[in-house]
Amino acid sequence: MEINRSAPAIAEGRLQINADPHTVFSVIAGIAEWPSWNPDVKSVKIDDAVEPGATFRWKSGPSSLTSTLQVVDPPREIAWTGTTMTIKAIHVFRFEPNEGGTLARSEESWDGALARLFKSSSRKSIDKAIKNVLSHLKTEAERRTG
Repeated sequence: MEINRSAPAIAEGRLQINADPHTVFSVIAGIAEWPSWNPDVKSVKIDDAVEPGATFRWKSGPSSLTSTLQVVDPPREIAWTGTTMTIKAIHVFRFEPNEGGTLARSEESWDGALARLFKSSSRKSIDKAIKNVLSHLKTEAERRTG
């Protein structure tokens, strides 16, 4: 899956994680557990199995989001689309074996009236969110690896 490259706010990040791709994938795919390792996520409610089409509701910062899983391809990729306050987001994580661990890549795009109106602050917010989630993901995956 690809993000919307023509959206007004786009961010990309990558980080080497000292854990195998299956472990890294299991951390991000454990959606109900996000608040336990990612302080930016206040709550998550997912009623379905983690598979394409599953919907989850979550709070991150001041936003309440509804997201739908689009791709669940362990341990390589997980992606979802979501909406909040007129913003349409696409978030993609990709994992590949690298140097005895995992190279984690995350990309996100925001489109919609608010993202266009507040382009600069949207770009800053999305960039910070990508950096934070990768950092927290690294900490938790490496913790699970021991």
